[in-house]
Amino acid sequence: MPPMAATSYFSRIFGNSPVTPLQKHIACVIACVEQLIPYFEAVFKNDWDKAAKIQAKLASLEGDADDIKNKLRMNLPTSLFMPIDRRDILQVLDLQDLIANRAKDIAGLTFGRKMSIPDVLAEDFMTFLSRCIDATKQAQIAINELDELVVTGFRGDEVKRVIQMIAELHVIENETDEIQIKLRASLFALESELSPVDVMFIYKIIEWIGDLADASQSTGNRLQLMLAK
Repeated sequence: MPPMAATSYFSRIFGNSPVTPLQKHIACVIACVEQLIPYFEAVFKNDWDKAAKIQAKLASLEGDADDIKNKLRMNLPTSLFMPIDRRDILQVLDLQDLIANRAKDIAGLTFGRKMSIPDVLAEDFMTFLSRCIDATKQAQIAINELDELVVTGFRGDEVKRVIQMIAELHVIENETDEIQIKLRASLFALESELSPVDVMFIYKIIEWIGDLADASQSTGNRLQLMLAK
């Protein structure tokens, strides 16, 4: 496809803003991740019929996010003049994609194995999950400021605002680390009462939920590098 034609096709799909596809994608990612709250509420109640419906919705939203990602990757022209480097856009996109993929993995594994998580872990588990989702939402807030950054040429007070948003993201991610340590310690205390296989998979789910916050923090780090250029 000739450069001008590619640019025109890109504009028809995403509009003129180079950050619009990122914002559309992360909005879909957030919708996907948010399904984990009602999903695990159903899991702790052993309501697998309800869990199945939510898991299917989550998978559908992850598919929608993949559609946006694939269209962007296929149609972002190498010759397109943009105030943001093409590589930065694709790297942020990959981090956002990791969040959606991990949410799908979490629901898929727990549903596929009909995993039973001890009730004694429920409060800390849901707190941990909620705070990790808060990290993804904070990353979205920062991504949604990219339009203003483009307008201001990545200068002035808007840069300070985004840097503060990224700092808040780091605070949230640090909190998730602390909750994760507590949750792992609680699970360790229960290991003798559970089957080794169940313990292994619960640790895996905890790790994957933590990945939501880690990938969100990495998104913030990537934005910070963009600001420094």
